[in-house]
This record gives sequence, structure tokens and C-alpha cells, in this order.
Amino acid sequence: MKETISYENFAKLDLRTAIIEKVEDIKGADKLYKLSLDLAGEKRTICAGIKKFYKKEELKGKIIIIVANLEQRKMRGILSEGMLLAAEGNKPILLTTFEKVESGLEIH
Repeated sequence: MKETISYENFAKLDLRTAIIEKVEDIKGADKLYKLSLDLAGEKRTICAGIKKFYKKEELKGKIIIIVANLEQRKMRGILSEGMLLAAEGNKPILLTTFEKVESGLEIH
């Protein structure tokens, strides 16, 4: 377990639902996919290290939870504008919604 943080620090995270619209390979990357997301009508791109565990067709259309206010970071020349949440085990398990919901919903 990591160190305990204050509620104020946790409250700084902007967790949102997002729909995966497109999944692309990244040239030369054996772990990363480029994911194109719909975040309440806003288009976002994130890079996710889940390529070894999920096929592209398994991801398209999934409603995932992302950290929407994470500082942008270039990965393999692509600007990643957030991070998906996943549970780590033998295979990362994407944190998805159980029901079809709209994109951009805030997670509390």
C-alpha cells in the first residue's frame, strides 16, 4: 500500500467516464496503444500500456474511467491527455462502467 493522502489531495483528481472510439497501434511500441476517446463531446487521446493484454476490437466502444486532469505527457511522440484506470494483476483489468452511461460523467 502507498502512503495515506488527504481528502483534499484525492479531491484534486478529476475522474471521468470516457468512450473508446478508436484504438491504434503505435509504431515501434510493443506495449502501447493509442486510444481516441470521447469525453462528453471533447476528443482526447491517451496512450495505454495494455497492448499485450487486449485486442483492439475488445476495446472499441468500452466505457472506461480516466484521470482527466493528469498533466499531458508525450509518449512515443504522441501527446497523452489523461490516464485510464485499471486494476493490476496477471492482466490489467480495465475499470469500466457496468452500464451504458454517457461520457464525461464525474466519478465520486
